[in-house]
Amino acid sequence: MTRVHFRWDRRPSQPAADALRRVVVEVVRRTHGSGAEVYVVMTGDGELQRLNRTYRGLDRPTDVLSFPDGDPLPTGGVLLGEIIVSLDAARRQSAELGHGELRELEELVLHGTLHLLGHDHEQDRGEMAALELELREELLG
Repeated sequence: MTRVHFRWDRRPSQPAADALRRVVVEVVRRTHGSGAEVYVVMTGDGELQRLNRTYRGLDRPTDVLSFPDGDPLPTGGVLLGEIIVSLDAARRQSAELGHGELRELEELVLHGTLHLLGHDHEQDRGEMAALELELREELLG
């Protein structure tokens, strides 16, 4: 079983939280198996900019960052790590792309989960993008 823990700056509706949890669980199930734990933090541009500056040397906000862990859990399985999502970026990007904010959050969480699982779009010559597109179509329609 995959467990997903959330921390929100602005609490969403329960259906939205359930939809995001489902994305993480399904991506992990289809690409890793089960027995994983993931933390998802929904915050704002300021926090993403601070983290981006600290860990990537880029002094600007971004939409999503992932911090893989990989440590075994005492209960079995593995702690995959933490996904940090900018609610501000999700709002902007959903307006630009013409779909709902929840859809954008689902896409960002999917992207972040793939990074936790070891995928890297900066190094894999399109493999992550292809997998992300496939999962997006299967899970989000």
